[in-house]
Amino acid sequence: MAEFADRILPEHQEMISRQSVFFVATAAVEGRINLSPKGYDSFRVLGPNRVAYLDLGGSGNETHAHLLADGRITVMMTNFQQPALILRLYGHGKPVLPADPEWEELAAHFVLLPGTRQIFDIAVDSVQTSCGWGVPIMTVEQERQTLVKYHAQAVPAAWEAKVAGRVCSIDGLPVRPTDRYIAGA
Repeated sequence: MAEFADRILPEHQEMISRQSVFFVATAAVEGRINLSPKGYDSFRVLGPNRVAYLDLGGSGNETHAHLLADGRITVMMTNFQQPALILRLYGHGKPVLPADPEWEELAAHFVLLPGTRQIFDIAVDSVQTSCGWGVPIMTVEQERQTLVKYHAQAVPAAWEAKVAGRVCSIDGLPVRPTDRYIAGA
């Protein structure tokens, strides 16, 4: 049975800290619903009602476009180990780019990876947990390094020129392209 809380409780934070993958869902009034899996060490709990995650450049920028258009976001964590548990964070978010005043404060919580384009800052309105009994038990073999390697070998000027032209989502919603290449560690 589902249980709701108005903030991230210590037991929620402990479960979140063990997850290797999470899922992000966003939507605007019109167009597609976006659902994206995320990996790496890219998620942080910043307080009982605030989380953030580091975002690398990929095939699109739908989350950014949807948050500018509507702001709503759901993050889902699934415990693929025992005990079975699904945790959803419902809230409102915003993209923070390197040029934004909030960047330094948020970036300090992460190890920046090659290709980092933004950090999503999320105000959590409510937390829901549910049983997860229908989800299989699985183990993580290893992180996939392909995306980080791809960005690490990029020529910064070429990367910046490429992303500068990406100013809309697949549904034509506006996005703010990142202003600079971040090489990471």
